[in-house]
Amino acid sequence: MTKKNRNDTIFIKPKVNKNLKSKKVLKSNILINKHYYKSFYKTSFISLLIIFSFFILPNSVDNFKKIFSPNKIIINTSKKNFEDILNKRILQKREKKKDVKLDLNDVFDDIDVFGSQDEISNTSRLSASTIEQLFKDTKYSLRDVKKSKLVNIGNSLDHLPKEMKKIENVKKRKKLFIQIVLPLIIEENTKINLDRKRLFVILNKNNNSSSDKKWLKSKFKQYGVANNDLTTLKIRMDEIPVSLAIAQAAKETGWGTSRFAQKGNALFGQWTWSGNGIKPAGVDKNAKHKVAAFKVLKASVTAYLRNLNTHSSYKIFRKERAIQRDNHGKLNSLELVKYLDKYAETGIEYTKILKKIIVQNSLNEFDDVKILPTSKKLKKLI
Repeated sequence: MTKKNRNDTIFIKPKVNKNLKSKKVLKSNILINKHYYKSFYKTSFISLLIIFSFFILPNSVDNFKKIFSPNKIIINTSKKNFEDILNKRILQKREKKKDVKLDLNDVFDDIDVFGSQDEISNTSRLSASTIEQLFKDTKYSLRDVKKSKLVNIGNSLDHLPKEMKKIENVKKRKKLFIQIVLPLIIEENTKINLDRKRLFVILNKNNNSSSDKKWLKSKFKQYGVANNDLTTLKIRMDEIPVSLAIAQAAKETGWGTSRFAQKGNALFGQWTWSGNGIKPAGVDKNAKHKVAAFKVLKASVTAYLRNLNTHSSYKIFRKERAIQRDNHGKLNSLELVKYLDKYAETGIEYTKILKKIIVQNSLNEFDDVKILPTSKKLKKLI
């Protein structure tokens, strides 16, 4: 037997309690989880605090500035804004009055208009039989025009024949009258259409040339447009439906038989106060107006189109025409005629008569007739 020293220690491996070990591990895990969640909550709180600070910081800075910045003088602009609006309306009213009171001599300045009766009476004219033969020789018939939708403006005449009243056959008289006025109306409409095309070219440019500016200036004057208003010019610079123009000429002249048409080439019964023209029979002696007289029929047509395109009485007519243009591209005379009630004293009854003339004589068939191009250049333009 071995003797053991006092200082010698005998290490005996203790018995491990498995249940105790599992409890310690579980407790350790619980402590770790508690530490994790505590860190998570702390991080989340700090993050929310930072985000919240960003939201309130701008307002805090603004409030700080308001509190510590020097007092500012605040001006109430409501009165000033009201005055500006009021002044703007006053200016608009003035311009509107100015537009209405434009000098008619400016509007008709480029037209050989309001010639004296003596000058007109001394001009020569062709007889009805000569005109009919001329149309046969040039193969100008309304039937062919309706088919081809083209008319030769070389067939234009300066005057109506004196024998219009003597043509007893109403159908024949109407046919001759339409043959005479149709080329004139289409020629003037074509001029307007070419001007309108040029206007749109100018509107689409970034910079306008000196020739463009000069042209615009002449058109503003021609169409009675104040303040170089391009929108107004665009609305005014447009055609009048051929069927509507023929119907009005027929109504105003009795299909070419009236004294005003025969002596003054007045196709549309326009009035003038300038002293030149033909005084209507049976009017009051003190009446100062006369029916405008023209040297040639073409001038009468030009003045008529200019009248509808500039006078304030036909503003609604032009507005409706612009709507038709934008929506359909084409013009409907049977709708537009409703807005010409101010053209005659009979008002709405006058428009009903015009509509009846258009329908009964199938005048709508001439609305899409164009000029027969006599050159490649003209064909390209129209």
